[in-house]
Amino acid sequence: MKNVNVIVAMVILSLTGLLAGCAKDSGTTPENVTRAAFIGKWSVKPTTKLTYEVTISADPNSSNGVFISNFALIGTSYPPASAEVNGSSIVLDAGQIIGGGITINGSGTLSGTHIIWKYTTFDGADLTNVYETYTKE
Repeated sequence: MKNVNVIVAMVILSLTGLLAGCAKDSGTTPENVTRAAFIGKWSVKPTTKLTYEVTISADPNSSNGVFISNFALIGTSYPPASAEVNGSSIVLDAGQIIGGGITINGSGTLSGTHIIWKYTTFDGADLTNVYETYTKE
């Protein structure tokens, strides 16, 4: 009986130590991410070897909207793509046309200093699936 009491006491002490060692998250959960985390210059590394830069800026007419200049490497002479931020997700405005005739659809997820994108481009003839990683500069 004495051995059982010792074992029970050891289990209780172990569980107490385990629970005491748990710490609250630092607050960087997807629910706490704001649009400000997306704003700035990003280096883009697509699946090809070419690296380029985009700039994400706040849409002044929306509390969670953003503009992405040079999205899909269309160049800065075209109007930017528009998207909406919701937590750690960024979603392109559906069916928008950029760069003189390219329809885009898709979304990305912010993870630390990276946005992982999955979107499609359609130029009227070819539908292309694009996977890119943006890295905050």
